[in-house]
Amino acid sequence: MAPNLCLNAVAFISPQNHPILIRTFMTQDETAIKYHYIAHTSLNVIEERGLASSKSSECYLGLLYSMEDVAMYGYITPLKVKIVLAAALTDAVACNIDINMASRKSPKLSLLTLFSQIFKALHMAYYSAISNPFLVLNDSPGAIHDTFRPLLAGSLKWKHL
Repeated sequence: MAPNLCLNAVAFISPQNHPILIRTFMTQDETAIKYHYIAHTSLNVIEERGLASSKSSECYLGLLYSMEDVAMYGYITPLKVKIVLAAALTDAVACNIDINMASRKSPKLSLLTLFSQIFKALHMAYYSAISNPFLVLNDSPGAIHDTFRPLLAGSLKWKHL
């Protein structure tokens, strides 16, 4: 049985270390800045691990670090897009930290498998979304740009074509 897991935030970071998307699952506005900071501090750990194991083909980086009430997990795609998850530091996550420190081959690594599956699903969702030629990131839904004005269904331009 999979342990209870509460995800607080997910961050997608470009190969140039620019945030692509940082999404929090909390209701308070001040937590958005907290997780933005946490995602950026995770980049240091990801860079250190990347230099240490540059020949490794493993994408899942595991636990990056934990602080206060959050545990940060990392994943790096073959194209160097970094995915960072912030999980609430519960008993199950703390137990997983102890297991990871003791041995990587322990049979009680169901949380490790769960995080691997979450990261693989996020990785595939990212590539599916980025393959969409009509995707516009960081844009409000009602914004119309001068460089690209889509023909809206029901507009007068449709009636005159």
